[in-house]
Amino acid sequence: MEEIVLKDPLDMHLHLREGEMLKNIIEYTTSQFAGAVVMPNLTTPITTTELALQYGEEITSNSKHKTFKPFLTLYITDSINEEELKYAKNKGIKILKIYPKGATTNSENGLNEILTPHMLKICDIAENMGFILSIHGETNGFSMDREYQFGKIFAKLAQDFPKLKIVIEHMSDHRSIELLETYPNIYATLTLHHITMTLDDMLGGALNAHRFCKPILKTPKDRDMLLNLALNAHPKVSFGSDSAPHLEKNKLKDSAAAGIFSSPMILCALATLFEKHNKLENLQAFISNNAKKIYNINDLQPKEIRLCKKHSWVPTQIKLIQNNIIPFNAGALLEWTQVI
Repeated sequence: MEEIVLKDPLDMHLHLREGEMLKNIIEYTTSQFAGAVVMPNLTTPITTTELALQYGEEITSNSKHKTFKPFLTLYITDSINEEELKYAKNKGIKILKIYPKGATTNSENGLNEILTPHMLKICDIAENMGFILSIHGETNGFSMDREYQFGKIFAKLAQDFPKLKIVIEHMSDHRSIELLETYPNIYATLTLHHITMTLDDMLGGALNAHRFCKPILKTPKDRDMLLNLALNAHPKVSFGSDSAPHLEKNKLKDSAAAGIFSSPMILCALATLFEKHNKLENLQAFISNNAKKIYNINDLQPKEIRLCKKHSWVPTQIKLIQNNIIPFNAGALLEWTQVI
């Protein structure tokens, strides 16, 4: 039976949530990945190093896979200062996360403005200390143009801080690709849903709330151009699932929660996609090698994931005591399965 081996898979954008939700979904990630960049937009946002370290302990204590490495992030607010950055750096945290205020789930503590004198000073300090700046890049404009409009801010930061690595998180707009090509210090993460779906998949027929996310799904041209980056493992992009679980009841209410839970079977789904396009040889770079270079990762416990050419299916639902979670492409047939 045909097999492939993926070495040290990495998810460079992940929401593990907290408490009972974390306990119920963490193994979907830790059973497949050697490490992941975990997002700080919790109910109590991770705005200090101490909160980040506590979160890291919560993650490791709840996972059966003890070699899994969570790459912790610091939620940037207007109150961040140089002392906190120094403390974070000393504790091994190297990724700072910027959320525009109100842009997505639990972003109420985000920034009203990005290019303030205080934040530019913080970026200068971050550049000198070797941090990576990870940004949810959207304005509050028309939903299909928010990422494109934010491009001016990406460009300004890249120009003013040429040694600061800046990551366009969950890139969704083909117009953002120009930023990758123009600025040596701009990189991006790509999700499975943005490289395989369009807005029609969410509302072209009946409304599918389980495909509602931010940044919103866009056009076939956006999907296809981003897919091309992934399939060819463009050296400035890496895989970031942006897997973001919400209870089914919160996805189906009038003010539906934004987020797609894609963690279950995601490596098998990626293998199926890359094989379909005859690019399976590039999957290793997309899900690991590129990230190691971009984020300078050299402290992982080695992990090999074996996939065999055998049908598997995405679970139709994840049953919890309080409610269910519906995964991305629930019930879908995949061409690969993980060898346990």
